[in-house]
Amino acid sequence: MITPHAFESRDEESREETARHWAEPPQVLLHRLQHKVESVLLGKQDLIKQTLTALLAGGHVLLEDVPGVGKTMLAGAFARSIGGEFKRIQFTSDMMPADVIGGVVLEPKTNELVYRPGPIMANVVLADEMNRASARTQSSLLEAMEERRVTIEGKTRRLPVPFMLIATQNPLSFEGTSGLPEAQLDRFMMRLSIGYPDTEHENRMLEQYANGKRTEPDRLRPVLAVQEWLQMQAEARQGHMHPSLMRFMVAVADATRRSQEVLLGASPRALRDWLRAAQASAYMEGRRYVIPDDLLGTAEAVLSHRLVLRGSAGFGGRNASALVRQLVASIPLPKEAAPAASKGRWK
Repeated sequence: MITPHAFESRDEESREETARHWAEPPQVLLHRLQHKVESVLLGKQDLIKQTLTALLAGGHVLLEDVPGVGKTMLAGAFARSIGGEFKRIQFTSDMMPADVIGGVVLEPKTNELVYRPGPIMANVVLADEMNRASARTQSSLLEAMEERRVTIEGKTRRLPVPFMLIATQNPLSFEGTSGLPEAQLDRFMMRLSIGYPDTEHENRMLEQYANGKRTEPDRLRPVLAVQEWLQMQAEARQGHMHPSLMRFMVAVADATRRSQEVLLGASPRALRDWLRAAQASAYMEGRRYVIPDDLLGTAEAVLSHRLVLRGSAGFGGRNASALVRQLVASIPLPKEAAPAASKGRWK
């Protein structure tokens, strides 16, 4: 049985530990990073928070939407704000795997074969319009996304630490696009959609352009050092997850696999990513323990793109998203893990 006192004690210990390692609370730095990205992409606070949650959890993000709504802008803003080395890959139909991961070339001066790194060798990589590349080129990222390494000519090379991939893709109905394979989709922690801005923020954007005060992503300066980001990721993974919540997660995954509407359900990797995302969500709120709201707030973004529905699922995973919401709502949360209504803590 969980009591609030146990978590109050845990919080006090966490605050003391934080004070020893940080000049200011990590949540303040994360809020500052979030605010800086919001200055570039107006009116998308929830989307930006979800993206930050996935990256803090050590995952990769797939931004899927129609052209012109700010996918590349959002990815670039995060890359600039987090710090480290940033590389951009503009995917096209004629790209080869070596254009992404690098390859072995003959060095004229020494007449020896040497490895020439590809753009994948960076801390933050923007894979722009990823679904315009061939299946062969897309598959070259599989090892990099999961194992954080690439194998070239039989030799394995580690990617820089940290490594984060932010990919964008256009609707499959657009000319020159092809769907990402299920194995690759499963390696993205979250798939998010930006959507069109509301009229208020669209007017504000035009005013900024008209006045010459528009902030572009390439002008942003890092909010965090690489070592600070790595420390935050390590601390976020230490968030406590009650066993009853893990049983709830397993029940949701099992429901996706048993559903008559689903051809391919949530994988064990999906559950791992859901757990990491919930831990990161709790960390961003200053907690070292996960509550049901952390799971409910990340379920749709983490699970929906991994489901293959029978028949047409529609662009953007809208039908899959609705199914995830339905299945999550149909499974009761464990009583011992119910949050108190007043303070959002455990009963």
